[in-house]
Amino acid sequence: MGYVAIKGGGRAIAGAEAAMEALRCAEGEAGTPLSLTAIEQQLRLLTSRVVSEGGLYHPRLAALAIKQMQGDTLEAAFALRAYRSTKPRLLDLPVQETRQMRLIRRISSAFKDIPGGQMLGPTTDYALRLMRLDLADESPEAFRSVSRRFMEGVADSDLPDSYPKVVDALREEGLLPPLTRSREAAFDITRDPLVFPVPRSAALATMARAETGSLLAIAYSNMRGYGDVHPTIAELRVGYLPVVLPHPVTGEPVEAGEVLVTECEVVAMYEGADSDGPPTFTLGYGACFGHNEVKAISMAILDRALQKGMRDGPANPSEDPEFVLLHVDGVDSMGFASHYKMPHYVTFQSDMDRLRTTQGKADAAQSSQGVES
Repeated sequence: MGYVAIKGGGRAIAGAEAAMEALRCAEGEAGTPLSLTAIEQQLRLLTSRVVSEGGLYHPRLAALAIKQMQGDTLEAAFALRAYRSTKPRLLDLPVQETRQMRLIRRISSAFKDIPGGQMLGPTTDYALRLMRLDLADESPEAFRSVSRRFMEGVADSDLPDSYPKVVDALREEGLLPPLTRSREAAFDITRDPLVFPVPRSAALATMARAETGSLLAIAYSNMRGYGDVHPTIAELRVGYLPVVLPHPVTGEPVEAGEVLVTECEVVAMYEGADSDGPPTFTLGYGACFGHNEVKAISMAILDRALQKGMRDGPANPSEDPEFVLLHVDGVDSMGFASHYKMPHYVTFQSDMDRLRTTQGKADAAQSSQGVES
């Protein structure tokens, strides 16, 4: 038995697309289309989220995807990944050094004073979560004056090009295990399927482009007690990371540009008291494209939880690599949920036939019992 063809389906689909486009332009003659610059700049955190979940650092294309998908982040990330799949891969980058980030924000909740100092940067962490009703009728003049006034009030200062890592100071004291670099190539989730058990690099790559809400939900389960991480943020960084790649002719490292990234390193409970070496803190790591602190923190917590689960076996869902990594990708999750909207006529017809047959057998059994009694 196969699916039954439906006449007129093409016209209906075209009409559905036209209706969606009409809703996007529903303001009519007086409406003004959103510019990509406006989306990229004024909705920068939304753009950061799509860049991260789409797995392609291209804020302008992310803004286009947001406009096309009318603000649906999952669909926008899907479109960005689809575009990425059409482009050739030129080379594999070497490991990038995040110590060279041009920082716009840098904080630590583990220490009041950190090498280089705390840098609050752009954040709403210390502001009241109240509606700013004045933005409902913001004039273009007032809008344009905000950045100008801010820049006029910023004094010239000689900021360092880079800042030391907080975890480096902990390592120098022997509170963290020594840094070791893996000799294995990083797992490429865009080319190879996840076959468990997977290396840590596969888990980090999967979470780096995972859906923010999914990561947060599973990490929150660990915070509430379905796990045992209880982390402290050693350092949270937001800044522009120089992208260094080998020159195609000389092979010398050359800076080709920079990308905005968020990086988080959390220090968790110490381990090793029963081993040969001294006990040390454990470390969780998170990093993603764009400015998305909740995602980086959630990723760092889950990285620490998954390390524990990979070593000792999972005791909670947040420690189970298969559970976490196969359920945090927004494009995969959205695709499976949305596929239920597609025709399932044949399978549901089969379910109805079985149910009617079962009901008929049950009625016959009851009738037979009634006759015997």
